[in-house]
Amino acid sequence: MWKTSIVAVLLGTSLLASAQQRPAQQVVQWQLQVMRDGQQIDAFEGTTTVGQARTDTHHKMVQHNVGCKDQPAGSIDLARTLTVSPLQADTNEVTMSIEAQETFEENAARQTDTGCKLPPQPRQVSATHPGLKVPTGQWASWTIVDKDPNLVYRVRAGVESSVN
Repeated sequence: MWKTSIVAVLLGTSLLASAQQRPAQQVVQWQLQVMRDGQQIDAFEGTTTVGQARTDTHHKMVQHNVGCKDQPAGSIDLARTLTVSPLQADTNEVTMSIEAQETFEENAARQTDTGCKLPPQPRQVSATHPGLKVPTGQWASWTIVDKDPNLVYRVRAGVESSVN
C-alpha cells in the first residue's frame, strides 16, 4: 500500500512540475478597420490567444428606392464575417491569419433603359491572408478589392501584458 502512495506522490509531483514548466500562451489584442474608398465603414477588435481563432459577423441592412415611382425595394443584408487567428507573436511583431467574407454594394447606380432607378448590385468576396505581419503598435494594410470600391483592411495588434 505504501508503494501505491509513493507512486501516486511521484506521479502527482511529475504532473505538477510539467504543468509549471509550460510557458503561458501569448494573448494578442488586435483591431481591424474596414476602409472603403478611404473612409472607415466598420471596425472589429478582440483579444485572442495565439493558435486560437475568433469569428465575428457584422450585419448592415440596406433598402433602396427603385423604379420610376421611386418605391422602396426589398432590403439587402450586407454581411461581413471575419475570422482572425494570431499565429505567432512577440514584442516586435504579430503574424495573423485572416479570413474574410464580404457582401457589399457596387458604387455605380444603375438605371433601366427608360431611366428608372435600379438598386446597386450586391457583390460577394471571399479572401484569405495566411500570414499578415503586423509590427507592434503600427497599422498593416491588406487590400481586399482594388477598385469600385477600394476595400482595405487595416490591422493593428500587440501582445497583451501578462496577467498573473
